[in-house]
Amino acid sequence: MTKLWCTTLVLLLAIVSNDVTAFAPLKEVYVSSVAGKAVDLGDFLSSGNDKTMLILGTYAADFNAIEYAQRLRYYLPQLQDLGVNKCGLVLNCRQDAALALCDAVDLDTSRVAIMVDNDGQAGRAFDVGRGWLPNDENVSPFLKLFGMLFGLGAAMTLPAVIGGYIGNPFVPQPWIEDAMAVGIEKGRWPNNALEICHDGTIVNKFEELPLVGGWKRRPLELATLRLQNMLGISIKNWNELAPDQDALDAGVLTQLGACIVYDNKMDQVVYEWRDPGICAVANFEEILTKLKRSS
Repeated sequence: MTKLWCTTLVLLLAIVSNDVTAFAPLKEVYVSSVAGKAVDLGDFLSSGNDKTMLILGTYAADFNAIEYAQRLRYYLPQLQDLGVNKCGLVLNCRQDAALALCDAVDLDTSRVAIMVDNDGQAGRAFDVGRGWLPNDENVSPFLKLFGMLFGLGAAMTLPAVIGGYIGNPFVPQPWIEDAMAVGIEKGRWPNNALEICHDGTIVNKFEELPLVGGWKRRPLELATLRLQNMLGISIKNWNELAPDQDALDAGVLTQLGACIVYDNKMDQVVYEWRDPGICAVANFEEILTKLKRSS
């Protein structure tokens, strides 16, 4: 009997521990919808009918924020098919910057709850990475960001960036072609990697590369998209998307993001991720795999 009670207690503690991991940091952490309504992120995660995805993004001109929005645009139908009936994207910016980014990547804001947290307090509550020298106010945030490009305080930045150049023969990333096509249609450069036909079909020039054209993710493909994002979104719209002084003072320039998927029916976390570097965001193919296994 004692053994049975001990086993039951362990199981109950495991359940409670899982719930605490998911909600304790975000309970009563408030952000704002783009309409100006206060949103408790703990309630947002726990109030869905099935599964809920919450992305704690970065500032609107950042590589990570842009890629999260692009991936969410592509994968949203598949996520919904697997029971994710509520998605939220929190960006560390003002409302107008958040909507401008959504427009730039053609993300349907009627299907995703866009929220803003200008000083990044929600991410810090969830213990996201804060980059290099986060507590040193004597160092310029832009110098800190420069250091992060070389892996300081963001260990996976260089592997993530280099991976965009060398490709991957095994793991598909179909969102890249979709995001690049959106960029071309919106007039962003480089614009010669894809040929978009009148009937909407796409000819991917990377598939014509010798030896590596059949890879799941071709060399230079992701790097080309990131160049398009940098030139056509971040730099071109810097004044509109960049963090304001309050956000800079709060450290959002170097703050990284996170992603959580919570199953309300099973009362458990399906997926939890904290970005370990610039361009090192959650892999949505991995999220789909975990959702299929949990179904």
